[in-house]
Amino acid sequence: MKSLFAALYGPVFWAGFIGAAAWLVAARHLSLWVLPPLLLLALLTSFLAERYLPYDGDWNQDQGDGARDIVHALVNETLYLLGLAIFPWLAGTMALGPFWPGALPFWGELLLAIVIADFGITLVHYLSHRSYFLWKLHAVHHSVQRLYGFNGWMKHPLHLLLEAAGGMLPLLLLGIPERVMGVLAFAVAVQLLLQHANVDMRMGPLRHVFAWAPLHRFHHMKYGTAGDVNFGLFFTCWDRLLGTRFDAPRYRMAGKDLGIGSRPDYPCAYAAQLLEPFRAEEGVRAPAPPAALRRVLNREK
Repeated sequence: MKSLFAALYGPVFWAGFIGAAAWLVAARHLSLWVLPPLLLLALLTSFLAERYLPYDGDWNQDQGDGARDIVHALVNETLYLLGLAIFPWLAGTMALGPFWPGALPFWGELLLAIVIADFGITLVHYLSHRSYFLWKLHAVHHSVQRLYGFNGWMKHPLHLLLEAAGGMLPLLLLGIPERVMGVLAFAVAVQLLLQHANVDMRMGPLRHVFAWAPLHRFHHMKYGTAGDVNFGLFFTCWDRLLGTRFDAPRYRMAGKDLGIGSRPDYPCAYAAQLLEPFRAEEGVRAPAPPAALRRVLNREK
């Protein structure tokens, strides 16, 4: 039973919740405000799945970071709701013209929006590992010592806005409809849950398509630049183009592999994390990868 759950969890969670959002908005013509309760249901489902089939049982235990992660999520999801509220104004002032292909069926519009947003968000993410200032903001997310669905939303608000701009600005300029943008924002939240899920899922051939947890965990390696891989939010195609896709299916990530190797002293408290990007950094030399992981990394070069 658990092996079937491991194989089906990713695709059913992704298609089920995003499909439900699209159906409620496009077919049932409900308000976009139906999406926040649906997102809470997705969060509860993720929480229960992590208890039923955890990738690492220790990652389900609060390590003094639970309350902080809740604050991060509340702040960042509030920004998401504010974005929904001001969308009509943004669309009215930023659209360059009626360039959006509104003749497509809703699922086609949504898939197009996901691809465009995924490219923009992935590019900002990639640059955040190349630019010192952007990295300082992005480092908040990389300071985690465990991976579970909830901390997919653990981001510095400024970096969240930069990623949102990278993904959403092209869509606003094209004149994307409000309902497509709303379901897209919901899809991003669902994808973040899957990317960081502490679920021992089995992706099979889907690991060549989707950037879910089995691949994204390697992005959180603390070993210097070893974690400069798997930047894609939704899909792996961007990492193939960038030459940054990495996979080591036989290596099992653990808490000791996570964090920022050069900053073992990175602050844990929420307020301190907001201020940390603007402080002088005093780092140490990042540790070397374990031998088993180093062999895989060397083969990839």
